[in-house]
Formats: sequence, structure tokens, C-alpha cells
Amino acid sequence: MAKHLRLSPLAAFALGTAMAPGARAETLIPPDYKLVWADEFAVDGLPDDSKWAYDTDHNRAGWFNNEKQYYADHRAENARVEKGNLIIEARADTDQISKLPDWGKQRYSSARLRTLGKASWKYGAVEVRAKLPCGIGSWPAIWMLPDDKTIPWPDSGEIDIMEHVGFDPGKVHFSLHTKAANFIQHTEKTAFKSVPTACTEMHRYQLTWTPNLIVMGVDDARGFSFKRPSMKRSDWPFDGPFHILLNLAIGGDWGGQKGIDDAAFPQRMEVDYVRVYQKSGS
Repeated sequence: MAKHLRLSPLAAFALGTAMAPGARAETLIPPDYKLVWADEFAVDGLPDDSKWAYDTDHNRAGWFNNEKQYYADHRAENARVEKGNLIIEARADTDQISKLPDWGKQRYSSARLRTLGKASWKYGAVEVRAKLPCGIGSWPAIWMLPDDKTIPWPDSGEIDIMEHVGFDPGKVHFSLHTKAANFIQHTEKTAFKSVPTACTEMHRYQLTWTPNLIVMGVDDARGFSFKRPSMKRSDWPFDGPFHILLNLAIGGDWGGQKGIDDAAFPQRMEVDYVRVYQKSGS
């Protein structure tokens, strides 16, 4: 399928995009940033192993937040590229996954992809164009974690570019977690934006991350801003390399607050592309 490229005002005019006289094209991706990494999901089959790894670490013990899914490894039913999109699909298929060696008695299967060990970045901008599931019990996320696994969470930091829960469709959340401010203490830095067509249309979920400011939003509309409050790591752990994660959780302390609708399965998050930009010359 055709990919949606970021256009300069001149390019937009050349392609016939309507712009009001004197209007300035807004973008959450700074114009002096260049593309440094991308997956356009152009080849059907399993996700590209040179770009994505499968996170299966907690299958046997059970996943965080009382989530109910099993995250599969190289299983096309749960993660595949199809017609130009990455499909992350959650399924109610206990009979099939119960035969897998690291099964932890979960009722649902899904996938959690990450660039850990493949690619990571310190500062820059991320844009992910995606369509979300809306089944009750679904909890898709586009987010980032640090590469350094010796630092415990939440001291390590977490950047949530997009979270959505199916029982509250069209409400997209942006959050940061640090030692000083996190959801365990109910002090996380968070905001939300209404995206009524989040489950029926593709939207661009965006992050811009600099040494002193993190901004997130959707379709070039800012939804969240956080300025560095101090030089303390407890306030700002965002000065090292972070990698990208894409996953579809099921149930859990947040996603499962209104239960899980088994009739809604399979559930899909569809991703058109993932693009990473950094400032020219950085």
C-alpha cells in the first residue's frame, strides 16, 4: 500500500495539498531532522529479524500488570507483515499455545516486538502510523524502554508514545514514568487526546525527544509536553539509548478493568510504518 510521507510545505503545494494562504505546515517532526531508521513493512511474511526481536521473557511466569496474554516467538498467527502493514494479532487460542514449551497457562496469544539489540536511539523523533483495536480487554501500546537492563523500573524510565484500552475507545494516552513520577505512585506524567477514528483509520503517533523536552501527539497535534524539571536522574532518566516496542496486551490492571470480550477476538493492531528521525549532524 502507499506510504504516507512527511512533506515540506513546498512539496505539499506541488502535490496539490490544500493550504490556506499564509498558512504554515505544522509537524511534530522537526524540519531539520532526517530519517535514520525505518520499517515500511513492504515484504509479506514474518517481521524482519534484522529490525525486530520478540520479547517472550515472562511467558512462563506471567506478564506484568496481571495481563492475560502469551507473547509468541516467530508465530505468524500473532505477528506478520501483510499487504504493506505489520499485523499484531491477539487470539483466543488456548488449545494451540498450550503446546508451546514456555506456555504459562494463558488463554490468549499475542506478540510483543522490540528493537532491543537491533537499534536504539538517544534523542530524536519517532512516528508510527497505526490503526488500533477496540475490543473490550485490548491494550495496544507503542512505547520505548532503555537498553540498560541493570537499572530497575521505574528508575530506568519509560516513554509511552501511545496507549489505548478497548473499553474506552478513541481515547489515546501519552505517558512518562520515572522514579519520581510513575503509575505505582499515581504520579506519572500523562495526558490524553480524543481520536474518534483510532480504531477505524490509520493515525500518526509521534514523539519528539530532546535533552530537555519530550513532546508527544497524534497527526501533528500536540497532546503532551514535559520539560526536564532538574538534573536528577529520578526526575529525568531520558539521557541514554532507548529502543522501541510494539505490543498488544490483553486484560491486566488497566486493560481488563471492564473484563475481556472473548467474542471480539481476534483483535489486531495494524502498523503502516515505523520511522525514526534525528537532528542533522547529531
